[in-house]
Amino acid sequence: MKVLIADYAELLMPTHDLETQVLKEGLGEDCEVEVYEYTDEKREEFYGKLADADALLTGFIRMDAEAMEHAPKLRIISINATGYDKVDLDEANRRHIGVCPVGEYCTIDVAEHTICVMLAMVKNLKHYMHALERDYNWNYLIVEPNQRIKDMTLGIFGLGKIGTAVALRAQGLGIRVMAYDKFASPTYAEDFGVKLVDDPEEIFEKADVITNHMNLTEDNYDFFNLDVFRRMKKRPYFLNAGRGASVVEEDLKTALDEGLIKGAALDTIRDEKPEHIAENPLLGRDDVIITPHTAFYSTSSVEDLERTSTKNIVYYLKGELNKVFKLVTKW
Repeated sequence: MKVLIADYAELLMPTHDLETQVLKEGLGEDCEVEVYEYTDEKREEFYGKLADADALLTGFIRMDAEAMEHAPKLRIISINATGYDKVDLDEANRRHIGVCPVGEYCTIDVAEHTICVMLAMVKNLKHYMHALERDYNWNYLIVEPNQRIKDMTLGIFGLGKIGTAVALRAQGLGIRVMAYDKFASPTYAEDFGVKLVDDPEEIFEKADVITNHMNLTEDNYDFFNLDVFRRMKKRPYFLNAGRGASVVEEDLKTALDEGLIKGAALDTIRDEKPEHIAENPLLGRDDVIITPHTAFYSTSSVEDLERTSTKNIVYYLKGELNKVFKLVTKW
């Protein structure tokens, strides 16, 4: 039996000891584990690696009908991520190949990151750090202060697992929490002490901090645009740990320049290709914090990700489908 671990070099795990351990403990010491650094230019070589693979562990390699045609033995594609848009599910279903993303591994980490950047923005940390490091300016009066966190209101877009985790942690700081999520029930929100609003205008009117945790859909693509920023009455801070495509970045820059919002913290942007980062119009500002999609990243989350994705392979190949964390193909 062969398990192929393959992805772009920068997306592979730093080591594969835990992945190999889980696979061999579950499938036997004779299980062959091969690690392959993929590039688009080496796709034909990748097809050769797939030829005798029973399982593929990847995150971001495109697995279309052509790729599956080169993988006659493939029984499962385990995804080292929550998304699975790189896989042709129709073709996988036709070939009876299981597709298993990791549905949960970093909720706590993203929530902690959100609280961290919220505090950093409200306490004006980047302004003060830059003033000290660039100009040796020891003066707390250079920035207008904010209210205490406990006197503020947080508006959450998307009250799913992450949005709920953010709400619970924010309430620990005393901040009032309201949320907009057309898929959440008022009873669910009430159970967590969150006011669920029917109209996002109520958040635009009352929130001092607005944070986005919505899944990307056709309805919220470009959701945070100039018109929306102009409807935010209290010049709030804007946080995005959701999807970059929910935010029109040029409009966000305009909103900052015009003082429609006080600052922004983004863990995801529209174009995250390293060669294009320098072109982002929001870099280098004292009122913006951008992190390189790092909200999920901790030793705990990485271990959970590795363990869950490899256990999915073990369970699936052993026919224990009820133990697979998440199976998105039909069987």
